[in-house]
Amino acid sequence: MKASKRFVALARVSSREQEREGFSLDVQVDALRFYAERNNGEIVKFFRIAETASKHDERKTFKELLAYAKANSHRLDGLLFYKVDRAARNLFDYVELERLESESGIQFISVSQPTENTPAGRMQRRVLASMASFYTEQQSLDVREGLARRAQCGLFAAKPPYGYRNIRINGRSIIEIHPERAAVGRRAFELYAHHGHTVDTLREALVAEGICYSPSVPKFPRSKLHTLLTDRAYIGEIKHKGQWLPGTQDPLVDRATWDRVQKLLGQGLYRSHQMTYASELIECGHCGCPITGESKTKKTKSGDREYVYYRCTQYHKGLHPRTRLTEGDIDAQMLALFDKLRVEDAEFRDTFREQLRKATNWDERSSAANAKRLQDELLQVRDHQNRLLNLRLLEEIDADTFARKNTELRDRTAELQSQIEACDRNRNEIIDTAIKAFELSQNLRAKWFAADWAAKRRILEIVCLNWKLDGVSLVPEWRKPFDLLAEGLQKKDSRGDRI
Repeated sequence: MKASKRFVALARVSSREQEREGFSLDVQVDALRFYAERNNGEIVKFFRIAETASKHDERKTFKELLAYAKANSHRLDGLLFYKVDRAARNLFDYVELERLESESGIQFISVSQPTENTPAGRMQRRVLASMASFYTEQQSLDVREGLARRAQCGLFAAKPPYGYRNIRINGRSIIEIHPERAAVGRRAFELYAHHGHTVDTLREALVAEGICYSPSVPKFPRSKLHTLLTDRAYIGEIKHKGQWLPGTQDPLVDRATWDRVQKLLGQGLYRSHQMTYASELIECGHCGCPITGESKTKKTKSGDREYVYYRCTQYHKGLHPRTRLTEGDIDAQMLALFDKLRVEDAEFRDTFREQLRKATNWDERSSAANAKRLQDELLQVRDHQNRLLNLRLLEEIDADTFARKNTELRDRTAELQSQIEACDRNRNEIIDTAIKAFELSQNLRAKWFAADWAAKRRILEIVCLNWKLDGVSLVPEWRKPFDLLAEGLQKKDSRGDRI
């Protein structure tokens, strides 16, 4: 028999509903088609909303259903749904369907919850729609409260970031470190913090070490890598509603490395890769901006040759001196400075060591005094944290203000603790480090010729606090105890054998 009725159908399901109520999208489709056949009809258009659909896709499909029904109302006999709550998730959508029924004459049909097209039947449908709307709103509230509780307990409210994974223990989702990915994350922080990389060159360095983002995408996407380097989850925090709260997960990186990476990212300065004297090592004596490196390739009879030049980042602006030095020029000046640190007189070496011990004893007392000052400041910060908590408990400040201020105080606490630990290490190691540094200063030239660019950078950071380019001359600010050595040599040259 030829079908005489024409229907439009909608099937909708979510993964939670499918698990709870036991009906899948296929179950709904079969029920809707069986109803159409049993009533001498056919489904001319089928709309499906699966559990994988986003809210945007759900809304888009529902609007397409309404548009199609309105455009073909003269040829349609009804809209088929499995249940009333499959038709509409909220009262606004249900009103649209009821308006379509009254204005266009397309009957609303729920195949598993049949109602008559009478005032009493429509009232029954509206009650069911209200219950569905209430359930949806209550479920949304329950989910938000559940996520907030997880955040308050120090757990991720959503998918954990790269380097962590979810596991279930006794039915509860727990976060643990992902062994392989955590190692990748730590290596990314280490390379960026201590090896002069930009985000772009870091991508290349990871691939060069055999570290891939995925089998199909070897290089880390730039945005993913930047997100990784700025995610506070790696220092043991979690994000909820735009605020960072203390988390229960183990940190992937130490606070000192994290702070260094954030400082380098925040400065936004050009940092050349594998250029010994770039990456903010040297300051321009004219304007105070960093000296950067640039590589130039020149064609020669023997083939292409690469030259490395160093200049101020403001080199091209205004009346700034157009000074450029080759790497060879700076190398020559560095070696000359190293030679000045050498002590040939064995008697003077012994005298210097003794003076060095006296100087470091004073430096040790200074370090202890500095640690005491930092401890006092740490106590003040913790007192501020307690007062902030009391204000929140008394509801004198809102949750957002509390979370923001609490994050600032936690950052300051971590910074002070790191500085205190550094002072403690300094007090324990300062004399031994001073003697080793002196021995190093006597062999810098030999070490320089044998070092790669990374080792050279480490030597320069050990020897000097700052470097300044005054015209074409390098002016060092010696780090302790090299400042004592340089000063001692000057006094020895001018005042006999006294330091």
